[in-house]
Amino acid sequence: MIPVKGYAAQNPKAPLAPFKFERRELKPHDVLIDIIYCGVCHSDIHMARDEWGGAIYPLVPGHEIVGKVNRIGSSVKKFKVGDLAAVGVLVDSCRECSSCKQGLEQYCEVHWVPTYSGYEMDNKTITYGGYSNQIVTDENYVLQVPNNLDRKGIAPLLCAGITTYSPLRHWRVGKGHKIGVVGLGGLGHMAVKFAASFDAEVTVLSTSNSKQADAKRLGAAHFINTTDEAQLKKAKGQFDFLLNTIAAHHDINSLVALLKLNGTMIMVGIPPEDPSLSVSGLIGKRRTIAGSMIGGIRETQEMLNYCAEKNIVSDVEVIAMKDINMAYERMIKGDVRYRFVIDMATL
Repeated sequence: MIPVKGYAAQNPKAPLAPFKFERRELKPHDVLIDIIYCGVCHSDIHMARDEWGGAIYPLVPGHEIVGKVNRIGSSVKKFKVGDLAAVGVLVDSCRECSSCKQGLEQYCEVHWVPTYSGYEMDNKTITYGGYSNQIVTDENYVLQVPNNLDRKGIAPLLCAGITTYSPLRHWRVGKGHKIGVVGLGGLGHMAVKFAASFDAEVTVLSTSNSKQADAKRLGAAHFINTTDEAQLKKAKGQFDFLLNTIAAHHDINSLVALLKLNGTMIMVGIPPEDPSLSVSGLIGKRRTIAGSMIGGIRETQEMLNYCAEKNIVSDVEVIAMKDINMAYERMIKGDVRYRFVIDMATL
């Protein structure tokens, strides 16, 4: 076994604190990665505090991982020692179901393995995430990192990036489309960057006027304050797509009304309670509400390559590992522009 140090929550009420544990020894297809940066996702808070239920303790969060390959297994073909590598939200799946065979491992019909607070394919071994100095992962679930991008800005691409890139690609959002990005946070700011790079006409919808300047800087053409009834009324029936990143309680029906005939609202944020939906708002304009979750390994690699081509990374604030609990409180208050990233050299 490989001794590792990290930070963990011991129960839903406990702050994250230093924690020592072990990674498995390398199997033939495994890669050992020295973690350089790990992004801080809002789902880390939900999981550490068991707000969604089912958390497994001790819990080491972190699924936006960038590092350098330290060792490789005897049969590894995709990586060599010294390569930059990344690990995202999942680290294994059944590989045999129809979803896996399509490269859609995130929709595995048997069992996909989350990077933390889950069980390996043996349904016994607990997974621990990237708030740690090293991780061991099968090469087939490790991403190759382009060398031309800012490493700390790459980390959030592994969750916030792919969570927004995947639905934009699936629904072929691009030139000639009007898309509203609902919420300008870790997910939303990446959605704006991607949608603008695809030549769509982007509008940011936010409750805070303080986000307006950033919305324009990130690539949005327009801004709507969703607390302003006059602005919402003017925007009714204007959008081909809405990408809804909100993970808090909000009025979904007022957003549905902004969609055109045949418009689609794509949900990527998970509110703590399911919103109440007026079906008549859908029927009257043949509107659709859809959902999307991260992306498969192939698509995540595609996204990283696209980011390298377009020089797209996340806007980040780098923190020391010891400041993670403070970062959580700031995230809850919305006090981050737009993603915290832990410098693991500070562990």
